Amino acid sequence: MSDKTTPIMKNKNETVLKIGSIIALGIALVGVLYLFKEKYIFSTNPITILIQIVSIFIMVWARYTFGFRSFHAAANSTKGKLITTGPYHFLRHPIYAVLIYFFWASVISYPFIETIVAVICISAGLFIRMILEEKFLVVAYDDYAAYSKRTKRIIPYLF
Repeated sequence: MSDKTTPIMKNKNETVLKIGSIIALGIALVGVLYLFKEKYIFSTNPITILIQIVSIFIMVWARYTFGFRSFHAAANSTKGKLITTGPYHFLRHPIYAVLIYFFWASVISYPFIETIVAVICISAGLFIRMILEEKFLVVAYDDYAAYSKRTKRIIPYLF
């Protein structure tokens, strides 16, 4: 934000970002709930199982690396230093990324248009959250801009 931004404008912008983040979470949850209702999350397909197990492993690794900071329904930076080790060395958002991997694996086993639409909702919701969260992170951490230039969001070294 520019130096001319008043505290009221800043708070209003933060509120809009947080509301947008909650809406994005809702969009992702609609996709998850659909897959859950239809029993399209887990399968006996070995490729799906492998992707989902690796996703869970990376998520646990990311949570362990991140520490016991809390989850926020709205995009928000947490207190503490910027984490750039562990899976955060390869991805800016490893937890969001592995959730996307986990649910796209469902499409391998259940290649239906409804499954694809649900997973697109999940991916879009989580991607929007990443973008909104980064708006907070770039303000909260002086070195976030440099970190974001060298570290990809979802796919290491690519995207």
